[in-house]
Amino acid sequence: MSDGIFRWEQDGDGVVTLTMDAPGRSANTLDTPFREAFAETVARLEAERDDIRGVIITSAKKTFLAGADLDELLAVTDEHVARLAAEVDQFKDLLRRLETLGRPVVAAINGAALGGGFELALACHRRIVVDAPGVQVGLPEVMLGLLPAGGGVTRYVRLLGLGAALPLLGEGTRLKPQRALETGLVHELAENIEDVLDRAREWILANPNAIQPWDAPGYTIPGGDLSNPFVQQLIIAAPAMLRKRTHRTLPAPERILSAAVEGAAVDIETAQRIETQYFADLVTGQVAKNMITTFWFQMNDVNAGRSRPEGVAPRRAKKVGVLGAGMMGHGIAQVTARAGIEVVLKDVSAEVAERGKQKIAADLDKAVARGRLTPDARDEVLARITPTGDDAELAGCDLVIEAVPEIRDLKYKVLAVAEEHAAEDAFVTSNTSTLPITGLAGAVRRPERFCGLHFFSPVPRMPLVEIIRGKESGDEALAAAFDYVRQIKKTPIVVNDGRGFFTSRVFRTYALEGIAMVAEGVSPALVENQSRLAGCPVGPLAVSDEVSLTLMWDVYEQTRVDLEAEGQELPPHSAYAVIDLMANELKRVGRAGGAGFYDYPADGPKRIWPGLLERFHRPELDVDGQELRDRLLFVQALETVRCVEDGILTSTADANIGSIMGIGFPPWTGGALQFLNGYGLDKAVARAGELAARHGERFEPPALLREHAANAQPF
Repeated sequence: MSDGIFRWEQDGDGVVTLTMDAPGRSANTLDTPFREAFAETVARLEAERDDIRGVIITSAKKTFLAGADLDELLAVTDEHVARLAAEVDQFKDLLRRLETLGRPVVAAINGAALGGGFELALACHRRIVVDAPGVQVGLPEVMLGLLPAGGGVTRYVRLLGLGAALPLLGEGTRLKPQRALETGLVHELAENIEDVLDRAREWILANPNAIQPWDAPGYTIPGGDLSNPFVQQLIIAAPAMLRKRTHRTLPAPERILSAAVEGAAVDIETAQRIETQYFADLVTGQVAKNMITTFWFQMNDVNAGRSRPEGVAPRRAKKVGVLGAGMMGHGIAQVTARAGIEVVLKDVSAEVAERGKQKIAADLDKAVARGRLTPDARDEVLARITPTGDDAELAGCDLVIEAVPEIRDLKYKVLAVAEEHAAEDAFVTSNTSTLPITGLAGAVRRPERFCGLHFFSPVPRMPLVEIIRGKESGDEALAAAFDYVRQIKKTPIVVNDGRGFFTSRVFRTYALEGIAMVAEGVSPALVENQSRLAGCPVGPLAVSDEVSLTLMWDVYEQTRVDLEAEGQELPPHSAYAVIDLMANELKRVGRAGGAGFYDYPADGPKRIWPGLLERFHRPELDVDGQELRDRLLFVQALETVRCVEDGILTSTADANIGSIMGIGFPPWTGGALQFLNGYGLDKAVARAGELAARHGERFEPPALLREHAANAQPF
């Protein structure tokens, strides 16, 4: 059998166990050798059908079966797509032959079964899953700009109905075993693989005539077919709801919706061909290539430790001191305690620190109410947090994270005191978002054990942490920070020191560009709407309100003073006059102050402050929406290139992952540098030049971008 990928064992009852075990591979993957071996295996099952009472499919690897070979998909172009579509249809035909074999087939799922792996399981008559940590099932292809092409859309709809299937498909939901059982995607849970195999054999012997629900006489789609009034309402509403969420920047959810609805109107074979057509359309598109590059290859590089210093032994934090119980501090304490780590939450007094803990308790109570956390688990988390106003409580902390306001003198004071009281071998870090780490290192006795650890707000929800290497930060400090970030299940990127580092520096350009548009006379609503149409999750005016216009002004002033001390000038920007007016003259400081670019009425949703129109809007202005969208994306992408030029960024993966997960660069682009790659570097240089001619030198193409374009060298 091809490469020995399928190990065939037949017992005395005639039950065949097929164990997937690709030689020399840590995981079974749906690549060409696998498909060839699977074709041979299905042919043998058909040939020996009369001697077989049933089939169990399982895996010798830690996972059940991974999806398609993404290297193959990334290389697909228009000239290859017909061949790819034929291969996809051949695989689907094999799955169809398996489920119509005339013998019961059971998927014995011992590990993660995602994408193509779960599509194989869906073609089995029964799915039994080991209920263990790390086991997940689902079809997450939409997260890579694709749709499930191995019959996944077709079978989800026929198994669950359109109403239940569409959210799972459109969001790429991965389900733990218990949730998969509740949803109806699997039939049984078992304690271990031996238990799974025993249950599988029992079920096969008790169900010799098993068939798929959709092959049974009189079958109807759960929840009703397309003639059902409820389903018709769903189909009418779904496109509008989808466009509200994606603003048509993500083609995959739209193609999934089309494949699901059109497939529900026809027989299963035709439905699967429809699915293939939409898949072929997606796989050749630039959006899928952007998302596969970043969310698969580069994300795996980041999480595998590509930016972690080599040669440093792994380290797990046991007791973490968090300095400051405000919004950032109590958020950091919460995610740390939820990861099973003891936390000392330190503020100016025990009462202030206790208020921070109470905010954590309120947040955890919401998780309990939503069924995402048990009351016992909530109590365990809270028990790990010790609120205090006493520096001596930091004794024994092996990691300290400073999260006090962005005041240099205050940070100096608390860092020095914390280092004195923490464990002798502790690493000390700062959550500053703007102040250079090298300067703050002057507060500690051992700067080699000090680095930046920049979280994003709100901490429990934001998945990224930016680790900043100061000039004296040692490899052990960076490795310890990296390991801690992975320990709390967040994604770390590592950057070098500089004013604003990477994320704050680039984020600032986005916010300022939107404010500059208002200063030019563009309608504020148009600015916000065009940012959403570009794929940004929050408009530049709304996000400025969240950050606080006072903070933006303070950062501007501090930067101006620092640059003047260095004999430099801060480049002029029309946004600063607007910020000065709003924060200092009008006292509209942002959401925390109850008023900013938006009004925040107590009895309704926020709305743009009418005074912006009165003061700035020029109705006669001829505004091009594409121009606005390009400005918002290019200003960030070009600043990202400058961060590479300045040595702040040393990894394309960190740049792309950081820009999406940290500052909300649109996912369809694959990140700030991948946006330029996908746009075409020559075209990007030309477009940046056009924007510079009309809007200023901030759009001037950096020398590094010109160099990469001239050498046809993607980032």
